[in-house]
Amino acid sequence: MNELKGVHHVTAITSSAEKNYEFFTYVLGMRLVKKTVNQDDIQTYHLFFADDTGSPGTDMTFFDFPGIRKGVHGTNEISKTSFRVPTDAALDYWASRFDRLEVKHSGIKEQFGKKTISFVDFDDQQYQLISDESNKGVASGTPWQNGPIPLEFAITGLGPIFITVANIDYFKEMLEKVLLFKQVAKEGSFFLFEVGEGGNGAQVIAEHNVMLPPAQQGFGTVHHVAFRVDDRSVIDEWNERLQSFGFQTSGYVNRYFFESLYSRVAPQILFEFATDGPGFMGDEPYETLGEKLSLPPFLEQKREQIESLVRPINTVRSTIKFEKE
Repeated sequence: MNELKGVHHVTAITSSAEKNYEFFTYVLGMRLVKKTVNQDDIQTYHLFFADDTGSPGTDMTFFDFPGIRKGVHGTNEISKTSFRVPTDAALDYWASRFDRLEVKHSGIKEQFGKKTISFVDFDDQQYQLISDESNKGVASGTPWQNGPIPLEFAITGLGPIFITVANIDYFKEMLEKVLLFKQVAKEGSFFLFEVGEGGNGAQVIAEHNVMLPPAQQGFGTVHHVAFRVDDRSVIDEWNERLQSFGFQTSGYVNRYFFESLYSRVAPQILFEFATDGPGFMGDEPYETLGEKLSLPPFLEQKREQIESLVRPINTVRSTIKFEKE
């Protein structure tokens, strides 16, 4: 069986594509590598923020469903997304930056031997920065070269994904027996699992919590997390494996930028399995990635209709010279 290779992307829900673009571009210094629409709901933007070239394992993506209510954090949810930074010293930089830009954060903490900072955005979406200082395992990406963050401090990819669950025994068994993760540590009510080469880019942190009410999805919450596989043949393997354990799946889905499979592996928890390629560089030049509305070929004939449904958002950055500060 081909093991999962690590985290591929996280998809969350925002109340405002415009504010989301501003926060990720100007505060976090991640690169918008694709501005497209939700392929299942074409009136909804789908924005992809990643490293310099949109490498797998580096992207956080967002839907802005019209009229959706605010989500409620609780149990049985993908509760926090981590981003990797190169060193412990980078966290000092980010603590100061968050103070200056009035981003609410926890200050520097330590968990499972790694230095971290937790923070939230305007929607109360939960994030964490994690230091790669002593990290081994899955390689990270390349920071956005022309962004506003000094390269030695910049975000390079996705780190551990936090999932809060009420039934830890079931969740642990599902991760280990079905998805072939290994538990490598435990601190209090937090369980650390990893897969493939391991390290920050291939970890899930499960929090056992029976006190919180069930989470309710809405803006400010995560929609799903995706894990990396090589290609279509591995997707087919995983589809067969999941079904053999009694899980329902979406079957193969071609998302154009990658190929996918979806399955709800626990109450309210949606996992995706996504191929590393083809990636985001096929339909736009490197210099202007994410500046135009990009549509997969099967939606191109609906471009006029889609452009009338989604409001224009100015995402041109190739003409801006960011001061790194």
